[in-house]
Amino acid sequence: MAIKIGKKIKGYTVLRADDKARALLEPATSKSAEAVAMPKSAEVIQMTEQVERPEVLIGSTYKVKSPLFEHALYVTLNDIVLNQGTEHELRRPFEVFINSKNMDHFQWIVALTRIMSAVFRKGGDVTFLVEEMKAVFDPRGGYFKAGGVYMPSIVAEIGTVVEAHLKSIGLIHDPEMSAEARKLIADKRAQYESRSKKNTDVVAQAPSVPADMAEKFPSSATMCHRCNTKATIIMDGCATCLNCGYSKCG
Repeated sequence: MAIKIGKKIKGYTVLRADDKARALLEPATSKSAEAVAMPKSAEVIQMTEQVERPEVLIGSTYKVKSPLFEHALYVTLNDIVLNQGTEHELRRPFEVFINSKNMDHFQWIVALTRIMSAVFRKGGDVTFLVEEMKAVFDPRGGYFKAGGVYMPSIVAEIGTVVEAHLKSIGLIHDPEMSAEARKLIADKRAQYESRSKKNTDVVAQAPSVPADMAEKFPSSATMCHRCNTKATIIMDGCATCLNCGYSKCG
């Protein structure tokens, strides 16, 4: 008689004559106890359910101009909108593309974008990509962006682009600088400008600190170890950053 098996066969044993005799002698309760005592097989748990790519995605394109490349890189990040039209609506990164006229690094750029897109589609916390990419250093040395921000590698700058995008869609929340810290930086800048005016006899008004911190810093400033910005000056014998307010003297 044929018996249809609806489940997947994971293993088998040959039933012998003495096994049949033992099965007839043992009570049914002992069988149930053995079944409970046997460990269950491991099951694969999916972090999130599979989401198919919709026909239309919302995206943003960022231009990355590095002195290491002749042509600029254009990083496009596309987002999927979950729970659209409800109070729980949110955007999640779904895929990334990097285009450029420079074909020298085509292989690793394609590999990087495919791996990042796979991580985005997997779901869960994807913000760890930012720290991993920003920690990549070029053995030939990094470079400075406009504004004196140091970039250890082109991969690190792509990581800062991803970080800016995740901040714009609400996945990363950048803690705002307190009013006291802003006032401290403004006072430090005012003191530095007043001393520079006395030394050079140039009449200049001390600038205030804008919200975006996009102001240029003195040419004699050095690198800040906290914000990687060339904005550290020596005041009263202490190194002080005019961008984030960090000071070795506390």
